[in-house]
Amino acid sequence: MSFSALFDVRKQLTFYGSYHSNPVNVFIHIFGVPALLWSALVLITRLPVPSFFPTIHYPINEYLAFDFNASAVTTVIYLIYYLVLEPVAAILYAPQMVLTLLTATAYSYRSDGIRNAVVVQVVSWVAQFLGHGLAEGRAPALLDNILGAFVLAPFFVHLELLFKVGYRPELHKQLQNDIGKEILKIRREQGDKRRAAEKKEL
Repeated sequence: MSFSALFDVRKQLTFYGSYHSNPVNVFIHIFGVPALLWSALVLITRLPVPSFFPTIHYPINEYLAFDFNASAVTTVIYLIYYLVLEPVAAILYAPQMVLTLLTATAYSYRSDGIRNAVVVQVVSWVAQFLGHGLAEGRAPALLDNILGAFVLAPFFVHLELLFKVGYRPELHKQLQNDIGKEILKIRREQGDKRRAAEKKEL
């Protein structure tokens, strides 16, 4: 995938959507992906940061806190990327992303915070792989494009929900057509490989 394609919303969402067309798999991701993002932000609060980073710790209450750490930087990078891809949807997503960061930061201070975040990661990943294996019948996107899969997943789920309430119907229709074509292409390639393998066995 070219560098310019990384900032093409149709190409990026077509790539991700081609791995998530089954309703059961999409349903699993609607709950699993936010859980993965939240627990990942909890875990990376412990990553060391460069010495030039200012020390900022602002507890809002028991459940919300802000630290200038790896989780905060990751959140900013994600939001900037989403703004480039689809500005209005990114602005609508920003409050959820900020709330995810603040709750994850506060939770990381609990004595059992890191342990529980690891449990959420494991359970959520198992659910994702089951959704792909049993419902989608295709390996997760991370096996083909790990960066795109990890970064796009939360925004894809957000857009799926927006599309359901009527957000940008023209874009939704275009993406459905693009994803349908991509899935047909993939199935043809899989069929060709299967037939070639069968010929070799004869």
